[in-house]
Amino acid sequence: MTLMPETSRIQPRLVASDVDGTLLDPHENVTPRTRRAVLAMAAEGTPFVLSTGRPPRWIGPVVEQLGYAPMCVCANGAVVYDSGTDRILDAQTLSSDTLRWLADIAYRTLPGCGLAAERVGATAHDAATPQFVSSPGYEHAWLNPDNTEVSQDEVLDVPAVKLLIRLSSASSGEMVDALEPLVDGRADLTFSTDNGLIELSAPGVTKASGLSVVAERLGVAVGEIAAFGDMPNDVPMLKMVGLGVAMGNAHPAALAVANEVTATNADDGVARVLERWW
Repeated sequence: MTLMPETSRIQPRLVASDVDGTLLDPHENVTPRTRRAVLAMAAEGTPFVLSTGRPPRWIGPVVEQLGYAPMCVCANGAVVYDSGTDRILDAQTLSSDTLRWLADIAYRTLPGCGLAAERVGATAHDAATPQFVSSPGYEHAWLNPDNTEVSQDEVLDVPAVKLLIRLSSASSGEMVDALEPLVDGRADLTFSTDNGLIELSAPGVTKASGLSVVAERLGVAVGEIAAFGDMPNDVPMLKMVGLGVAMGNAHPAALAVANEVTATNADDGVARVLERWW
């Protein structure tokens, strides 16, 4: 672990944490120590925010384990979600025209790739909105997907908070390197796994932009925030806040921008920092 920087001596007024690889241990559990640290902080009135690539409908199991329903920055910053009231408060989308343009570039640049789109309704489980749609043959990067398979055209017909591009034969970093120069600022590209999956959002939409929306609603300056993360999709958030903490298991891109490095997610890295103040 790095030496504690001067900024970490000041108690933050808001704490944000990535979920997978950060708050959750390798078995996707909130450990008792981490739960105690988060609840102690919340009991003293400091807001805790989940900042994740997950869509709102995948927040419930985390809330249940925490015993606390926080504000959430979902879909890499495209969605602000109040898990306590199950309301979508803000959503930034890619238009259908932009989705089609991006799809054309993806198919030309990454032959054999598959596409999926993440959409949102009014709530996390809006039955009227098929929320995760994928093209035929799309290879999922996780177990037990909850997708609706539709035609390639239908994936692109409705504005989406995220376009997912999957190519299992490539690394995510290689995919970003190939696509980013061609996208030319019309979307933000990132990844939360290096397993051949990249995620595209509207221009300027990152975890930093989503967290800024939450901080403004709560009257907290970004310099008064501590944030935790482990992957490239956490980099904008870690760079923006007063104290950016990378996990011991973090990707080199996250390690490079963090103010400090804590223990791994298998060793209660988030709790170890929170216990300085609560």
